[in-house]
Amino acid sequence: MVGTPKHSVSVAGVVVDDRDRVLVIRRRDNDHWEPPGGVLELDETFEQGVCREIAEETGLAVAVEHLTGVYKNLTRGIVALVFKCRPNGGQAHPTEEAREVRWMTRDEVRSAMSPAFAIRVLDAFEPTPQVRTHDGVNLISA
Repeated sequence: MVGTPKHSVSVAGVVVDDRDRVLVIRRRDNDHWEPPGGVLELDETFEQGVCREIAEETGLAVAVEHLTGVYKNLTRGIVALVFKCRPNGGQAHPTEEAREVRWMTRDEVRSAMSPAFAIRVLDAFEPTPQVRTHDGVNLISA
């Protein structure tokens, strides 16, 4: 189909520990705090992609629990699927992609992250998956 829009698909994991804290990274490329995640590879499932991205960015193995939200960056054409996860081995540590790795409370997430990324974490605590759009920083109302 000529003129069909092209989108990038990414996955991210909201890893929650037994104290209800969330694992977040401070990215080396832009110095922003975000949940770990990245571009889904062609030959992997969503769950495999989440596990791979979290391991690459934090060194932590996780078990994927369920989808918590779908987010579209309208500016860049990126669709992100976010999954709630729990730790399943290893120790979180800085990596080539993450300058810093930290366990944060939801209040810390609200103050450290831009609205477009904080909402992904906060939505993981909602009873049903959320669908949202943003411009890369701020949410856009439906």
